[in-house]
Amino acid sequence: MGPDRPLYKRILLKLSGESLLGSQTFGLEFERINQLAREIRRVHDVGVQVAIMIGGGNIFRGFQGEKAGFSRAAADQMGLLATIINGIALQEALEKEGIACRHLSALEIRAVAEPFIRRRAIRHLEKGRVVVLSAGLGSPFFTTDTAAALRALEIGAEVILKATKVDGVYSADPLVDSMARFYEQISYEEVLAMQLKVMDATAISLCREFKLPIVVFNVNVEGNILRAVLGEKIGTLIIES
Repeated sequence: MGPDRPLYKRILLKLSGESLLGSQTFGLEFERINQLAREIRRVHDVGVQVAIMIGGGNIFRGFQGEKAGFSRAAADQMGLLATIINGIALQEALEKEGIACRHLSALEIRAVAEPFIRRRAIRHLEKGRVVVLSAGLGSPFFTTDTAAALRALEIGAEVILKATKVDGVYSADPLVDSMARFYEQISYEEVLAMQLKVMDATAISLCREFKLPIVVFNVNVEGNILRAVLGEKIGTLIIES
């Protein structure tokens, strides 16, 4: 592909809440969000339709509430609300970059986000708007990784770009194990069999069933989102064996 010829027409970018932390340990770092918005604009500017599933771990994770004795359902609902806060912030940053953006939530909270309706989301994308998806699937017990896989299939995305803080998929956590093996390409079956912590098993199984490729890459390297969209060899490609 040439420098302005993207490999994909429509993508779903999975951003964790932690990707909004920047140098902080909790909450939002607005310069980091603005930086991500600038990178997403570069992808949008080459004609790619972009949907973003945002997590909420920078504010609250369901297991934190569960450890404190809350029911898992209530704790997960709190986590879903955290993703909506992130969705509002990301929409603001994208619009500040001059990109038309719509924030769609799986939980009805009409004062700050549109409800997720599949055809509406697709129409926004066709009109060149970036779509920010929050609140996962709107139900407890499902991660935003699983939500990313399902929404990607619903909107007809050609790939999931899974943003992480490491260079791709490793046999172990490379931040802990210096001997961890890096995989340039790996199958869904291998990820599941080795129980690699890429996305949860439900998300990987869903992508395997419908042959939806996943690119796992380091979002902390400037320009990597665009490189992934242009088909450059970065990160790890997860596909059929």
